[in-house]
Amino acid sequence: MTGPNLLEPEPTRLPEGPDADARAVLDRGGDPRDAAREVPTSSLAWALLAERALADEGDPVAAYAYARTGYHRGLDALRRAGWRGRGPVPADHEPNQGFLRALLALAEAADAIDEEDEADRCAQLLVDSGTSPEEISALR
Repeated sequence: MTGPNLLEPEPTRLPEGPDADARAVLDRGGDPRDAAREVPTSSLAWALLAERALADEGDPVAAYAYARTGYHRGLDALRRAGWRGRGPVPADHEPNQGFLRALLALAEAADAIDEEDEADRCAQLLVDSGTSPEEISALR
């Protein structure tokens, strides 16, 4: 007899919320700074700022600060949604993507400033969440 794995938590799927509001700011022509200002609880807004700081500005210190903010906003949302620090956070569920992108940006920024323990921890959390850096990078 087979059934669900009772030892593994159910996947956490965030509800529509701050990231959808941030997308609305972007859709009406705002940039990530506008989205972060208008919706500071959005992981996506902070992830976008971190990605821009890494890619376009070459500023890993700013990227680290942006990504850490997005990561913590995402942790807050995940905990409110019932996540207890482990289990899948599906990348194909759009409301989860802001958190996962912030987490990847945090790993990349930590690596860029030689904070290897943080970079490794973040990369492992992506894997533990059921995804990979490559899958999240493809969302950009």
